[in-house]
Amino acid sequence: MIKRIFLALLLLAVVVAVAFAVYAWHSELPAMAASDRPDFDAATVEKGRVLAAAGYCATCHTAKGGEPYAGNYPVVSDFGTIYASNITPDPDTGIGDWSPEAFRRAMHEGVDREGRHLFPAFPYDHFTKLSDQDVDALYAYLMSEVTPVNQETREPTLPFPLDLRFLQAGWKLLFVNFGRYQPDPARSDAWNRGAYLTEGISHCGACHTPRNALGAEDPDRRFAGATIDRWVAPALTADNPSGVPWSARDFTTYLTLGADRFHGVAAGPMGPVVHGGVAELPDSDLNALGVYLADVTGAGQRDDRASDATDNAALAASLAAGKPDPAWRLEQGARLYVSACAACHYNATPDSLTATRPDLGINSATRLDDPANLIHVMLDGIPADEGSHGVVMPAFRSALDDQQIAAIAAYLRATRTDLPAWPDLPARVGELRAHAGTH
Repeated sequence: MIKRIFLALLLLAVVVAVAFAVYAWHSELPAMAASDRPDFDAATVEKGRVLAAAGYCATCHTAKGGEPYAGNYPVVSDFGTIYASNITPDPDTGIGDWSPEAFRRAMHEGVDREGRHLFPAFPYDHFTKLSDQDVDALYAYLMSEVTPVNQETREPTLPFPLDLRFLQAGWKLLFVNFGRYQPDPARSDAWNRGAYLTEGISHCGACHTPRNALGAEDPDRRFAGATIDRWVAPALTADNPSGVPWSARDFTTYLTLGADRFHGVAAGPMGPVVHGGVAELPDSDLNALGVYLADVTGAGQRDDRASDATDNAALAASLAAGKPDPAWRLEQGARLYVSACAACHYNATPDSLTATRPDLGINSATRLDDPANLIHVMLDGIPADEGSHGVVMPAFRSALDDQQIAAIAAYLRATRTDLPAWPDLPARVGELRAHAGTH
């Protein structure tokens, strides 16, 4: 009897293994010479350029100081480091010998031309939602406008057996819903367009959704906020800690300009998402993103004037606390804030707020559970190519030590919010100072 059970289990294991092998196997697709590629019209190439920007493809496929799209940008995960592929049209080390079908398979199924599974650092779980026409436009742009670069992609540092690509088929089976985006007929055209962009090419959830133990986005906590490159990607749900609720108009302004007067500026990893990415989209698409993201936060189609926050309690309290007071000189944090920050961040009334001079008490950086975003900005400022174009915030890395940066952060948290104090601030400043600039 025991022998029969053992044989049955062994047979079952063999059947499962064979079935998985059949599921995981993909054939190699034929190489295509550059001379055999289809012709691309100018409109399709331009559409592909805009889509590549909206997906910030160059950001993730360009190493620091490297050639655009030539790969080797390090994507650091809990499992090891994966290096972005060379997606220039170089036939030897890039994708120059890929056909449109091969490129479409990579985008939609996460499988390269040779039939190898791609690691999910490449967000094919989002790109699978893109239409064939949009994927073909991306292909047209990469093959027509990007300069070929001969550069081998570095091998990932994943430990065995996570480095076995065929095992990614199991990850896909567990966590990926393949297929194109299906519009919701009960929603407006703008909402559906925003959903298509957010869930697809711009893959916002890849940074703003927490991940489970196997590195997949947690579907039960969509857009609930996550840590990325030692920064905090805040929640895009109603749990967003900003003192003034986001509206559709606020999202659109932020994604267009890299700044919004009630919600601060696009700094750190979010900087290139805006300035090297979604800001390239037409106004209609930016408005659609605002409509969809406002619905995600729970704002829905409420009157955008509500975001002006004339009667917002958090804003009123923060503005009142920011008024000059001789008592500030009684504590280090207040003194440092007055001398280093108040000249730019003082606002007397809601009408005086501008996108380039945010009120720090309602900014999510001051209200997050983790002070990382606030500390990063104080240490390294906001360069001209982040935040609002042409407006620079100075870096205080060399001017202020860990204790002084921590004192300012503690002062803001205590006087501008009703939230609990951040623990061990000097140590957190020291940790982030050591790793600053890695994004």
